Amino acid sequence: MQPAEAGNPQFGECISRMKDQARVEGISDRTISQVLGNVRYLPRVIELDRRQPEFTQTFANYFNARINEERVQRGRELLARHRALLRQIEQESGIPAQFLVSFWGLETNYGGFFGDFRVTDSLATLACDTRRSSFFTQELFNAMRIVDAGDIVVERMIGSWAGAMGHMQFMPSTFLRYAKDIDGDGRRDLWGSIPDAMGSAANFLRQLGWVAGLNWGQEVRLPPSFDYSLAGRDQLMNYAEWERLGVTAVSGTSLGPREHKAALLVPSGHQGPAFLVTQNFHVIMRWNRSEFYALSVGHLADRIAGATGLYRLPPIENVKISREQVRQLQKDLLSLGIDAGEADGVLGSATRKAISRFQQKTQRIADGHLDTAVLIAIREAASGLSR
Repeated sequence: MQPAEAGNPQFGECISRMKDQARVEGISDRTISQVLGNVRYLPRVIELDRRQPEFTQTFANYFNARINEERVQRGRELLARHRALLRQIEQESGIPAQFLVSFWGLETNYGGFFGDFRVTDSLATLACDTRRSSFFTQELFNAMRIVDAGDIVVERMIGSWAGAMGHMQFMPSTFLRYAKDIDGDGRRDLWGSIPDAMGSAANFLRQLGWVAGLNWGQEVRLPPSFDYSLAGRDQLMNYAEWERLGVTAVSGTSLGPREHKAALLVPSGHQGPAFLVTQNFHVIMRWNRSEFYALSVGHLADRIAGATGLYRLPPIENVKISREQVRQLQKDLLSLGIDAGEADGVLGSATRKAISRFQQKTQRIADGHLDTAVLIAIREAASGLSR
């Protein structure tokens, strides 16, 4: 770690400008001195910011790394321990207790690991970098406003390399908008106060649009002849329509109120589990834009509340597909007249839809799932056009 003025003149000059700008932002001289007077440049943060995963991640790998019996049992213990607090928060916010515990488990392993970076150092390092300077400059000033308000001292403001903080990994801007003082000590302490952390998470979810009384979704069974092109977050149908198509709850009960709408997800393709997801699933994705994350939150919440594991486990896929292979796939699909979005190497919803369209055209099961066989088929089809 390097102090701002030692051996890194560009960072020192940037921090000098930040001090002037912070005063314009209305931040006190005391906080400016506390935060920027001893700020350090962290090369490791830049390294992590630049790092991109070399291979695409499968649902099985993601899910199995996060959902295990130890985490489920620990979640159940904490749900019981904090039942009175969580019941009160649920009554006031409409957010079920098991969901708050699930977010807690996935974000920090129930407070076991907040990160190991001083947030103001991380944010200052990123603010003085060129890639996302404007965003992180504002987050740095927001972190300083939190210190200014007396919610936390700089030394205790510990979090991830990107500035996510406390039990629920709030960014400073999220903290300022949604953090609450639940325990009544006059501070919004998302590091040391479980009531503040749980109440703030509930407030955040409520403001994101959580619908009280509506679950996140459920695992379902699909008939053998099911049309997998109907899968996708943007293809909503009510439960009555899904039932007419032969979709059933794995529990054997009704899917739910017939007028409620849901979308079908098959994150591992037709050989893995299938889920119908509701509006609250989309709320979870506003917290974290990963489908895998949202499915993990929902399933862990169900398990914490007493449910059993998945009816159909995601298949383990040992063959790795690189980002460069995905980028070439996206180009190949475009050459075949199928728009897969930007050729960025990211296997997102647009690319999965494009894969599904290719599968339909070539009489395959149109589940949008990318495996080695599909990758080769698309490459060969595109190569045939260029001959």
